[in-house]
Amino acid sequence: MLPAEIRCHFHETATRCAPVLPHSGQTTGLMKRKRPFDAWKLVAVFGAAMAFLCLPAVLAAAGVDSVRETPRSRAAVEAKAPVLSEALAEQGLSLGAPVYLRLTKEPAELTAYVANQDGVYEPFRTWPVCAYSGKLGPKQAEGDMQAPEGFYAIAPGQMNASSDYHLAFNLGYPNAYDRAHGRTGSYLMVHGDCVSIGCYAMTDEAIEEIWTLMQAAMDAGETSVPVHIFPFPMTAANLQRHAGDPNAAFWRSLAPAWVEFEETGHVPAVRVVHGEYQVGPVS
Repeated sequence: MLPAEIRCHFHETATRCAPVLPHSGQTTGLMKRKRPFDAWKLVAVFGAAMAFLCLPAVLAAAGVDSVRETPRSRAAVEAKAPVLSEALAEQGLSLGAPVYLRLTKEPAELTAYVANQDGVYEPFRTWPVCAYSGKLGPKQAEGDMQAPEGFYAIAPGQMNASSDYHLAFNLGYPNAYDRAHGRTGSYLMVHGDCVSIGCYAMTDEAIEEIWTLMQAAMDAGETSVPVHIFPFPMTAANLQRHAGDPNAAFWRSLAPAWVEFEETGHVPAVRVVHGEYQVGPVS
């Protein structure tokens, strides 16, 4: 049986899955099949579903340079773009300028920063994260129901305008650091509909605004939107408060990126060198 995390991400391209009661043989929302399911049919269905699920990653790897649109995403952009343009203009910012997203679990919120004319990123808007799975700490393994922490970048091919959870973008987990540390998992998203199974869920209103900011930036030439995910604000006091946590060393490796951005207003360059994050000023 597929891990619950994978099974419940079939909704990203197909239908919402029914919860499965472990070891009970029971499901909710699905009728029991009364005759055997031919093995070749099972393989065909599984293959088709996996092809759908892998589409955002395939598009990203293929270097897709524009966001794939649907009537739903177009309607969201048409509704949100004028409002966001006006709100940005009031802060001396513009829709289409480069965007940086920063997310914390505690407090559970996502903030969009938009670059001004000098290239300095200014806070534009913060939305509450409606739901996320697990607790403080990075995702380690497929099926652990943890939401990722770390540094990710969203290319146009990772934007999913057909998500069953309204609109979504694939974080690209596992990244190079995650893979170097043997972490596994797939199809970890930020999406709407306010329901999470391993992902970060926003309200539909929030994801539409976030999507519009990201698509406008990509259409204007931003090749990928950086998304930095932290357990909490990386202050000295918070790090000290969590010093005894098993994840403390990992969190300390994230802190330089937080500090660099706070001090400069520029998104730092993050690389993975010998399996560890290396944070430096933007080049």
